[in-house]
Amino acid sequence: MFSSLGLFQSLSCPQRNNCNRPSCIFSHNLDLPSHHSLDIPVQKVQPLPQTPSANVVQRAVPSKRPFHNLAQGPSSNSNGAPSGPPTQRLRVGTAQKPVAVPAASHTSTGVPIIRINPAQSQVALPVRQTLLKSLYEHFVVLYETILPSNPTLASEHALRQEEQVYSKSTKLTYRNAVINSIAALKRRPIPTSISHPSVGTEEDLTARAESKKKLNDLQVTRLLLKPIVMSLEAMQTWGFITEMPEGLGGDQPSAEGKIIQCERCTQSYMVKNIPTAEECQYHWGKLFTHKVNGERMRCYSCCQKPAEEGGCTRGHHVFYESKAEDLHSRHAFSFTRPSVADTKTDTALDVVALDCEMIYTTGGMRVARVSVVDGFGKQVFDELVRMDDGVEVIDYNTRFSGITQEEHAQATLSLSSIRKSLDAFINHHTIIIGHALHNDLNTLRIIHHQCVDTAIIFPHRAGPPYRRSLRDLAKEHLGLTIQAGGGTSGHSSVEDSVATLDLVRWYVLNKLKPAAKT
Repeated sequence: MFSSLGLFQSLSCPQRNNCNRPSCIFSHNLDLPSHHSLDIPVQKVQPLPQTPSANVVQRAVPSKRPFHNLAQGPSSNSNGAPSGPPTQRLRVGTAQKPVAVPAASHTSTGVPIIRINPAQSQVALPVRQTLLKSLYEHFVVLYETILPSNPTLASEHALRQEEQVYSKSTKLTYRNAVINSIAALKRRPIPTSISHPSVGTEEDLTARAESKKKLNDLQVTRLLLKPIVMSLEAMQTWGFITEMPEGLGGDQPSAEGKIIQCERCTQSYMVKNIPTAEECQYHWGKLFTHKVNGERMRCYSCCQKPAEEGGCTRGHHVFYESKAEDLHSRHAFSFTRPSVADTKTDTALDVVALDCEMIYTTGGMRVARVSVVDGFGKQVFDELVRMDDGVEVIDYNTRFSGITQEEHAQATLSLSSIRKSLDAFINHHTIIIGHALHNDLNTLRIIHHQCVDTAIIFPHRAGPPYRRSLRDLAKEHLGLTIQAGGGTSGHSSVEDSVATLDLVRWYVLNKLKPAAKT
């Protein structure tokens, strides 16, 4: 077909005389020289000289892979047998849905931002961010009355709500799940405080409702609480008065004219019926420890000032007495009444929860309000207390007591009358529940031996004499926010007594081991 160019005529045919090609491109001339062999010189490795002192085993490491290994193909073992393909490392575990948890970051307008790796989210990040913004706007509308005192609450709850919906949804159901959450937000009643049942995410409300139902269904009885009733030794250790003090009792209702140390500023002063206004400079908050630039500092919770600085508030000098003899001299102690022989006619309850609010007077700190709830949490008593004759109010301590001068002016029952009223609910067999209960019983001048104190059954990690606050315990174990006035509106003795009862119920359900059946 094509003419040969003769490019291979200088090479002899590899098949020589056995070539059958009609027109071979190679030469069949016998005078051509023979093929040159490809001879590659290999330099032999000279062995290293052995030293008699060297005990180290020498290992020859080739600079390149030996030629024969390339020809063998698959790797082989020391016996020359092929060892097969290398094993593949497999991932152990079940495939899980990637859950992208948003970071808590916010814009200048308060709208939270989801800061995650988009590759970790099954739902497009712009879609999640848009629906998160819608959740935030509806939380802002719902929390309108409580946002001024809790400015980040709507943002925090919107982030958590979106995260909870995302973790339970798929790519196809996510959008509808968020829309349903928004519809549920619109149906909630407007909260009036941080502890309102409407505050929180859907999971918060569900968990709170289930916990509340368990607590309400539990009826605390004398037999059920017997394992946590304080012993006399424990009561004495924690400041309870267990025996009748010596003396007549009630012979010195007022300390007017005496020199006493002020509880607030620790200065000595003379107790007066009409004190000098703003003579005392003090801190109403408590000292707490925190770190500033790596150094531990003690500061006051009221103003964040260091412990060395002067007070941030001015008011009246006041005093507080804790010795049994001093308290007995202001108003006499007495034991709770014995039970009636006919138990059917005895109106005393098996279990009550009690809390008091106190104010400062010329007779020291005195009780101004008493609240009692029964074992179901139902209020059975709530009364203001009129001061004894000769005792004048110095400071209503409204920041903590919640009692104002106008409210206290309506009090009609004296402490003795209050004690008689309490006899209808309490006898010496009744178990009284409270928080730091010795303060309440001492100011009521009651000696009682059947007590359950939530400050004792939920101990402070530092041990005695430290006590955890009722507010912290309620927040941790009940998910409730009580005493939320922030030092402005005071406490509610009814709210506190219900909280102590619920804490005991929680303890019985979660901590108290059931008695062994015999």
